[in-house]
Order: sequence, then structure tokens, then C-alpha cells
Amino acid sequence: MNNQRQFHFITGLPRSGSTLLAALLRQNPRFHADMTSGLGSLVGGAMQIMSPGSEAALNLEAQQRQDILRGLFDNYYHSLTDRPVIFDTNRIWSARMPLLDGLFPEAKVIACVRDLSWVMDSLDRQVRSNPYHFTRLFGPQNQGTVYSRAEAMMQHDALVGRAYTGLKEAFYGEQAKSLLIVEYELLAKAPDKVLPLIYEFLGEPLFEHDFDNVDYDAPEFDEALGVSGLHKVRPKVELQPRRTLLPPDLFKRFQGMAFWRDLKASQAHVIAAQTNDTDQN
Repeated sequence: MNNQRQFHFITGLPRSGSTLLAALLRQNPRFHADMTSGLGSLVGGAMQIMSPGSEAALNLEAQQRQDILRGLFDNYYHSLTDRPVIFDTNRIWSARMPLLDGLFPEAKVIACVRDLSWVMDSLDRQVRSNPYHFTRLFGPQNQGTVYSRAEAMMQHDALVGRAYTGLKEAFYGEQAKSLLIVEYELLAKAPDKVLPLIYEFLGEPLFEHDFDNVDYDAPEFDEALGVSGLHKVRPKVELQPRRTLLPPDLFKRFQGMAFWRDLKASQAHVIAAQTNDTDQN
């Protein structure tokens, strides 16, 4: 493994700024950051093969398992980038904090979050902007109305529910000191204030970012999901207020679920717009 390479991780809720954050971080020539990678699935598959009950598990020692998993990370990026600091993005990482701590004790995890009402609003807005076919975000039986779509996405193994419960586990878990929560609204409204705090958390020297010329898009990936524009980042970082398209009762249903604002309940670090400023625990 390349000992000069530092791994960090980006995770969090859907439609909460992880692609925006990666697009900003990759402006730094020391950093490699991108949208969701295949590492989460590769690691999960390897762990399944190495778990009790499989033939391979009978011949593996604990150190071998660790070496194999660490090797996946190094080899995944070996020919992809020569940048020394890598941010791998996957919503599964919040539920794998003990694993990440064991493999990369110095790694930090940044989780992008947003009020769940606006997460649901943003996802449904994407679905409605592609009215001529069904999306692969959930099964065809749940495509009917905004209510069925919201219900489907909040299931424990679905897009939003899995990310939400995984992040909850990380927030209250033993490795919470390695976790930084970043609220989308503050990142979009004041990136010049949020980025220095992220650099401080990472222990990295500051870099001057260009918040008026951010470039990122992944049209082929989005088209495969049946939701175009899902990962397109606008050139200028700014918060654009809008009215929700959710019915009032559905919007209210998902309010008050921002557990990360309870700063006394966790050792995690939090950057949130609670007081129209930056709060860091």
C-alpha cells in the first residue's frame, strides 16, 4: 500500500450536498474527490465472502481480512489518481465506522445532511422532471404518488431510510469523534465560512477555492438511474430558496428529525445553520 496516500470519506443523506462538496474539494490539486464510487459494493462483497459460512473464511486470519480490505482501497485508486489525499464517497460509510477506524485510524468522515422534508422535496422534484419513464430509485409499484414515493424511500433498506439510520448509528457511535456533519443550507449559503472549518477538521492547509466556477456533472450515471440531472452541480455556489412541492401534511411529517442538532448527545463535530452561523462541536 502507498503509505503516502491519505483516505477520507464523504457520506450522508441523499440530495444534501455531497456532490457539491466533492466538486469543491477536487479544486484542490492535492485532493481527489468524486461522486459515489464502487468501493462500498466491493468491500461489502469481499466481507461477505470472508464471513463465517463461506469456504474462503475457513482459511483466513483476522490480519489477512484486514490486509485484503485495505488493499481494495489502495488498488481501486492506484491507476485512477496520483493525488495524495482521497475522498471516497458512499452513503454506506456511515454504517461502517468501526471498519473504517480499523483500516484507516487517521481517516475523517464528512456527512452532508439536510432537513428530511427538503430531501424528500428534492428527490420528488427530480422524479417529476422526468415524467416519461419510471426511475430506478425505487420499484414500479411505488411510482404512483408523492405519498407512495416518500413511503418507499424511507424504508430501512431504501434510498433515504438506509442513509438516515446509518448516519444515526455513526452519530451516536464510538467513532463519532471522526465524524463531521455539514448541513447543506450553510454549505450552499456560506461556502467561504464552511470550507475553512472542514480543512481544520481534516488537518489540511487551507486552499483558495473558486465558488463561482464549480464544474461537475455525471449524465451517464444519472440516465442509468432514470433521473437526469441528479448529480449536476451549478457553476455558482449559492442557496436558492424555493417553495416546496410536497403537500403540507407530508412536508410536516418529516420535520423535526434532524438528530444531528442535539450537540450534547454526541462527540461528532457539527456545522449547522442553527443560529444563522457556524456551530462546531
